[in-house]
Amino acid sequence: MNWHLLPLSDISRLLNTTPSGIATSIASERLIEYGGNQIEDKKKKTVLRMLLHQLTDFMILILIAVAIISGFIGDLVDTIIILAIILVNAIIGFIQEFRAEKAMEALKDMTPSNARVIREGNTFEIPAFDLVPGDVVLLEAGNRIPADVRFFETHQIKVDESTLTGESHNTEKNSAKLPEGTYSLGDRNNMGFKGTFITNGRGAAYVIATGMNTELGRIAKMIQIEETATPLQKRLSAFGKRLSIVILIICIVIFVIGRLRGEAVLTMLLTSISLAVAAIPEALPALVTVALAFGAKRLAKSNALIRKLPAVETLGSVTYICSDKTGTLTLNKMSVQEIYETPNVKTTSALFQTSPLLIAMALNNDVAKETNGKWIGDSTETALAEYAFNKNIEKFELEKKLPRVAELPFDSSRKCMTTVHQTETGIVVITKGAVDMLWAKLDENQKSLIPELEVKINEMAEKGYRIIGYAIKEIEALPKTINAETIESSLRFIGFTAMLDPPREEAKKAVSECKQAGIIPIMITGDHRLTAINIAKQLGIITSEEDLVLEGSVLETLSEKQFENSVEKIRVYARVNPEQKLKIVKALQAKGQFVAMTGDGVNDAPALKNADIGIAMGINGTEVAKEAAHMILLDDNFATIVIAVKHGRRIFDNILKFIKYTMTSNSGEIWAIFLAPFFGLPIPLLAVHILWINLVTDGLPGLALASEPSEADIMERPPRNPKQNIFAGRMALHILWVGFLMGSVTLGMQAWAIGSGISHWQTMAFTVLCFSQMGHILAIRSDKESLFKIGILSNKPLLGALALTIALQMMLIYTPFFNSVFKTQPLTIYELTITLLVSSIVFWAVEIEKWIYRLKKKNNFNGNENKNKKS
Repeated sequence: MNWHLLPLSDISRLLNTTPSGIATSIASERLIEYGGNQIEDKKKKTVLRMLLHQLTDFMILILIAVAIISGFIGDLVDTIIILAIILVNAIIGFIQEFRAEKAMEALKDMTPSNARVIREGNTFEIPAFDLVPGDVVLLEAGNRIPADVRFFETHQIKVDESTLTGESHNTEKNSAKLPEGTYSLGDRNNMGFKGTFITNGRGAAYVIATGMNTELGRIAKMIQIEETATPLQKRLSAFGKRLSIVILIICIVIFVIGRLRGEAVLTMLLTSISLAVAAIPEALPALVTVALAFGAKRLAKSNALIRKLPAVETLGSVTYICSDKTGTLTLNKMSVQEIYETPNVKTTSALFQTSPLLIAMALNNDVAKETNGKWIGDSTETALAEYAFNKNIEKFELEKKLPRVAELPFDSSRKCMTTVHQTETGIVVITKGAVDMLWAKLDENQKSLIPELEVKINEMAEKGYRIIGYAIKEIEALPKTINAETIESSLRFIGFTAMLDPPREEAKKAVSECKQAGIIPIMITGDHRLTAINIAKQLGIITSEEDLVLEGSVLETLSEKQFENSVEKIRVYARVNPEQKLKIVKALQAKGQFVAMTGDGVNDAPALKNADIGIAMGINGTEVAKEAAHMILLDDNFATIVIAVKHGRRIFDNILKFIKYTMTSNSGEIWAIFLAPFFGLPIPLLAVHILWINLVTDGLPGLALASEPSEADIMERPPRNPKQNIFAGRMALHILWVGFLMGSVTLGMQAWAIGSGISHWQTMAFTVLCFSQMGHILAIRSDKESLFKIGILSNKPLLGALALTIALQMMLIYTPFFNSVFKTQPLTIYELTITLLVSSIVFWAVEIEKWIYRLKKKNNFNGNENKNKKS
């Protein structure tokens, strides 16, 4: 229902109410019909349900099965270790899901507890929960509006709707119906909305909607959705399912082959369990969580607060960043760019002779100055006064000579503000406001100048500037009645100012970095088209005619399909309502893009929640926006988003390096166990050895990979394709051939030791596999560059982890207690030296692989260069 377009008589009839209110009996009936005036939660997940949800992953179920089987056959050490891993992983997942339930609570906090109503002509204070459509509510400064209302009586009432609309200025309300047309929430100036705050005046209004039928309730429904899975979560989920199937197949094959060879059932069962344990990367969930936590800690130092850990990684896959203009891409501080003074404006006051416009700019405002020199007041007025001050027109000194004796405050219907000052010769009236409103107020002698002035004004407007005009009038004495009709008439136009909220310098660089990184920056603003285009061009968001600009009114008329067809070409959205952001997010996602969206108001929450990464403003953002977002910008700065993207890419790279490392290690274990029977060798590793490798040898150095510095070209490459699986590129091949090499080296060590009559052969094979992985992790610190180029000391935490892992491995070899637990034996110096030398083979093989890759790349580059020169 378009309540804002209806006359009050129709509203009274439709709601069956009057300014005296409804009867208490009718209110009771309507409360049953419409329900309580509250924001309802979706059905909350119980703590038990959230915990059980963490145990339903396919890989976790496999691990649980392995743990149970290990327990039945008496291998309690393996069972305890596996169950501990599962428990830690479940707790971490539970904490993340539990925190995601809080956005609704923030919405409920915005609802007032009581309301003043008129029922049957009497005034009551009732619980806001009991409000029903048709109730008459009384509102005054300091109240939070308890439901959606239509005003029928207003007395200079102003409402702060920033929490709902994102607009920072207060909206003046009236009771008149609006002309036919399409209006955003912020333009419905005869309506009040649940949760917004009255800053000035008083009024009375009809309740037209309560609870979930209000605008706030509509937003609540939109954010009651399941969390969007991040690219990494999707990839790891797919990876886990595929890996689990492969593990089951391998285990079955090994078991069948063993039985066909005449091996005992229990022996083959233990071998199959060892293979399953070897194949499952137990430390992966912990590593991913630690890497994300480290990233979140670093981002906090860069003014980006991460609320939901997976968002750290999502940043690395972002293809579009949709950003608010004001305060994020711009300074959120109006600045006077140019002024124009009407020539030959003469005054009787000597003080006005030098520069009437600058004097008017200094006097016609309500700004003040703190003792530390900081200007305080409306940002537009502050900019005007500061500009005059910088031109040696000092406001506060001037006010002593030209004291204000009367004023007419700005209002939305006049679009003007007037101050009246005493001069040495009489009275001067200064009026500032929209130039089109000033034309009708000019002296007849000046109206002939309007066409010429409009040409100059249009030139400024085409640059996207906000134009504010000034006019004055001199009178002998102050009239008894001060009103707009008498004071704001027969004015003389003295000039205008051209203002702009200038772009942040660091935002220009950040936009350039975005484009270089293959990320498309989008600007979204409630400002006019010309202003938006001007800022976008200055920032480099618009660089060609192919970059489209779309206004909110046009977006409203487009069908979903029409919008999707053009959404990837649009670079600027002007005069857009915050609620249209959700449409932008969904259209881009429908085209396969990964979207970061910024917002600060309550009605930004659905877009923030649905975006692949929602970014709330830390300075001006509402609690609802912050709760719905994945990340909070503590400085509201676009450049911080780009810094966060760089961190996100680095973290994702390091997670991929860990997956490469752990899966190659697991591949080596599988190859060793799988191939041993074919060469007539006993199984080289026990299940406890494999668990030690997976948890300690994989885990400690793997965690230290989270500290690996970013690659030099990290912001010069396009975002990783979200549809690409984890093993794209050379990773799958690397895991197979390096794993095969690890397994072969381990079996070679085993065969040589057995052939040489060394009884410690199993300890040697176990140690070769451990130390081969140490060499492997050093080699894969960079996908392309040699370890010696990036610097051995450039990741000190990794060196510390390697030293600790080597020390722990030595403890297993040379400590009697651990010899009995892990079935190891002390090695001689000769045996240990042979083991270390054999273990280094994997390191040098991977370094050679990278050298060949660099050589091929260089040859391809030179070949393309030569082709270009010939063409």
